[in-house]
Amino acid sequence: MQMNQEIINAFEVIKNGGIILYPTDTVWGIGCDATNPEAVAKIYQLKRRTESKSMICLMNGEKMMYNVFKEIPEVAWQILDLSEKPTTLILDNPRNVAPNLISEDKSLGIRLIKEPFCFKLLERMKKPLVSTSANISGQPTPLSFKEISQEIIKGVDYVVNLQHEKINGKPSTIIKLTNDSQVKIIRK
Repeated sequence: MQMNQEIINAFEVIKNGGIILYPTDTVWGIGCDATNPEAVAKIYQLKRRTESKSMICLMNGEKMMYNVFKEIPEVAWQILDLSEKPTTLILDNPRNVAPNLISEDKSLGIRLIKEPFCFKLLERMKKPLVSTSANISGQPTPLSFKEISQEIIKGVDYVVNLQHEKINGKPSTIIKLTNDSQVKIIRK
């Protein structure tokens, strides 16, 4: 099946420190192994984005979340259970990821993903996958594959050949949770 082949292709590129362009449960993303600082730096470079602007990681379940965060506030699970649409949580004190992914306030945005391609790729990687919108920093987020600039397409090591016709919805809701239980909605 095509999806399985795309997962194998994407995994090979990621394993070798490359960056990929791929469909997510929201918009097209640029991604790499979240534990590889060189690969993360390549994405910042391609997007012409400063490293102080953090990127998020996709994960496929509790086990991966606990590998990155020792403490996860109870409210995080409640929000994930109640969310009807893709929701990114920003949590405190991540570990086991590339240092250049962690923002200055020692937090990291993560999203649990159910979309089949990403979910299966994560199963194979056994590590979080960086996800950032497929645009040069400061330009609008493309809502479909057709809107992605040639600069981005040529700048990645692999373009996943799935869902090129799909028009995406909006980027995810973003909620910041601190270990002292403060909740702040960053993007609805």
